[in-house]
Amino acid sequence: MNFFQFIFERKDQMLKLTFQHIQLSIIAILIAILIGVPLGILIFKRKNLSKLIIGLANIAQAVPSLALLGFLIPLLGIGSKPSIVMVVIYALLPILKNTYTALNNINPDTVEAAKGMGMTNNQILKIVQLPLALPIIMAGIRISAVTAVGLMTIAAFIGAGGLGYLVFTGVQTVDNNMILAGAIPACILALLMDFIIGKIENSVTPAGIKTNTSNIKRKRHTIFNPSKTPKIVAAILAISILGTTIGYFATKKDTIVIGSKNYNEQLILGNMFAYLIENNTNLKVEKKLNLGGTSVAFTALKSGELDMYAEYTGTALISIMKRPAINDPDKVYNIVKDYYNKTFNISWLKPLGFNNTYAMAVRSDTAKKYDLKTISDLSKVSSNLNLGCNMEFTGRKDGLKGLESLYNIKFKSVKAIDGGLRYTSLKNKKTDVTDAFSTEGLLKAFNLKVLEDDKKLFPPYYAAPIIRNDTLKKYPELKKVINKLDGKISDEEMREMNYQVDKLGKSPESVAKEFLKSKKLI
Repeated sequence: MNFFQFIFERKDQMLKLTFQHIQLSIIAILIAILIGVPLGILIFKRKNLSKLIIGLANIAQAVPSLALLGFLIPLLGIGSKPSIVMVVIYALLPILKNTYTALNNINPDTVEAAKGMGMTNNQILKIVQLPLALPIIMAGIRISAVTAVGLMTIAAFIGAGGLGYLVFTGVQTVDNNMILAGAIPACILALLMDFIIGKIENSVTPAGIKTNTSNIKRKRHTIFNPSKTPKIVAAILAISILGTTIGYFATKKDTIVIGSKNYNEQLILGNMFAYLIENNTNLKVEKKLNLGGTSVAFTALKSGELDMYAEYTGTALISIMKRPAINDPDKVYNIVKDYYNKTFNISWLKPLGFNNTYAMAVRSDTAKKYDLKTISDLSKVSSNLNLGCNMEFTGRKDGLKGLESLYNIKFKSVKAIDGGLRYTSLKNKKTDVTDAFSTEGLLKAFNLKVLEDDKKLFPPYYAAPIIRNDTLKKYPELKKVINKLDGKISDEEMREMNYQVDKLGKSPESVAKEFLKSKKLI
């Protein structure tokens, strides 16, 4: 499928995500302006505060964006709120520093002349200093606006939507068309934002301080006026926030919020749950899919930001409960079911049927060269091979640590590579071995050899829906509806569905719907 065909087929989704991206970016920029400009004026008037406040802004700017989101999620949950706060924090510094610098560098003689005319300090600020400082302040706003559009792609990591959804999904599935479908509009939006703010900058800059060229080429009379601009900005911000707030609360009544982690299997399952609920109840569904892994999804479920998502028994046992691996699938399910109910007030519904456990995979040529059939075979030649694996895998007892202790494996090098990029690295022979999940469609797409776990390191990872008890209490019909999937998805069926999305380019929504229809569940 070429890029233009991909765009045509996904145009509705792209328009929706682009609108989300614009809305989130504009709200973040407006909030940053309303905080940054007054703060810049404050430290101009009280210069003893300037080093402290600018220093704090510099420190905030130095914090990695994903780390900042990690701090914000427990406080604000997932979705648009932490995303907007993160972008506001990063957008503040250019606005704050430019406002302070511009006001600080105005010619003192100009201020003295204004005082000589009998103006008060507030009049000097409003009539003289701010108009003269506007070009530099607007330059800071332009920088912040472009930064905001780019950073807002990370919003998809925690379920806020936007064009980052396409970028993250494309990386996971090694789909360049999808990556470009998210990246190119984001770049265009950034350039467009810069252009529009440049026009606003020209319109609000007093005619007397424009260059002669600008005065010749541009009309001096415009709908924008320095005295009216704060009111216009405040009005736009109020409308945006009011619209977002109304939309947010309007979707909460009788609405089930379904989440998923950040890979296609989870997106497929999330859409299955949504279709089942929509077709068998009168409830509405809100989807917050493609969240950034177990910790984000589970935190959101505990806090009530989500009502349900699909989890794996092994993940719950080892990652959440911090228990050692157990190989009996029924025992693992009963342990996690009982623990979640008592500890988190969360119910495990019936398992879906497939076991998406860890696996070790190599290229066919590597398997042939070293005659690799089992992980024990791999251990004998591991010192010659490079491992490229998920970041999470490197620290797990049922991951690299377990391989080293149980199989005595020592790789030549270990490179932490997240998502679908580890398959790209394997294909390009930058690495030789990767961790995989047994139902991943990319195993088939890249024709990889899956090695037998002959010493049974990897515990069972049977998928099952997990749901908040208060949601089940309020909507008891959900249990029967979702349990229609009890044992309905085999390993082979899940792998084939993943392959259809990963390699054939189908959407998770269409694959989920086709499967449910094939099983006569909708």
